[in-house]
Amino acid sequence: MTNLVPIGRALISVSDKTGLLELARVLAGLGVELISTSGTLMLLRTAGLSVRDVAEVTGFPEMMDGRVKTLHPNVHGGLLALRDDDEHLVAMAAHGIEPIDLLVVNLYPFEETVAKGADPATCIENIDIGGPAMIRAAAKNHRFVTVLTDPVDYDGLIHELQARDGATSLKFRQRLALTAYSRTAAYDSAVATWFATALDDPAPRYRSFAGKLVQPLRYGENPHQAAAFYNDGSQRPGVATARQWQGKELSFNNINDTDAAFELVAELGPDPACAIIKHANPCGVATATTLVEAYRRAHNCDQTSAFGGIIALNQPLDAATAEEIVKLFTEVVIAPGAS
Repeated sequence: MTNLVPIGRALISVSDKTGLLELARVLAGLGVELISTSGTLMLLRTAGLSVRDVAEVTGFPEMMDGRVKTLHPNVHGGLLALRDDDEHLVAMAAHGIEPIDLLVVNLYPFEETVAKGADPATCIENIDIGGPAMIRAAAKNHRFVTVLTDPVDYDGLIHELQARDGATSLKFRQRLALTAYSRTAAYDSAVATWFATALDDPAPRYRSFAGKLVQPLRYGENPHQAAAFYNDGSQRPGVATARQWQGKELSFNNINDTDAAFELVAELGPDPACAIIKHANPCGVATATTLVEAYRRAHNCDQTSAFGGIIALNQPLDAATAEEIVKLFTEVVIAPGAS
């Protein structure tokens, strides 16, 4: 199987242009031919880079407000052709198809558009079609094609190219193919979920769930099990959107118990409240006129079980409450803030 593959031609079409100019300059410095579309093309040319318009490759202009620009055999043939298959090479030569060795694509911001509460027409216009098609084609042909779908991977590609004289290794391409398919799967899941929500359908025939890695966890439910924490994109206040200020890596049990504690204390109304959880079960729950008193009451419910527990507060942690909490070993404290 092909290992090192040099990059000679790259197709770049991105919505999120973070870090793109640095990457493009490195590629150009290595002699890579750059091909691009509309807004990305303009950005690269304005920066002084030599870039071919994808319309020159396809022989067709972008049309229908950009809905059709890369859906063409000259693009997909360049991505999908097997470079060690004589029949594929003959077909490429016969139809003037040039190989594309690197695809840099990220998708229309559908999830962000939905999160902003945009109207249905705007959401639909932000459903990417050509991007996922190219990503899937490039990832399928990862023996020969490198595919980038996230700006966080640009530095990794730059390092790879510099270390391998302008080529990428098979293992590197495989890792990026995994990221690519995971990204398109999550993207399609978001679109399907939006449709199900719009139609008020609680039980669609197919249901998919996707998330983005928040952090690897120290271990799973048991120490010998691996685990990781993912966020489905929801911005609802809770464990998934909380910031860890200090302490070691969390475990699955920490996350599970912290979520249970947070959801419980969130039900207790506006008065100062505290919940102490262990193994997803309450050790103590209380409200009071002050936060420190709410903690004391919750702790007094079962002082033995509270050891090593998870504490959730419904108000910002203050100094008096913190001084009480540190008297007992506690795994996690979650609160809306700290004074």
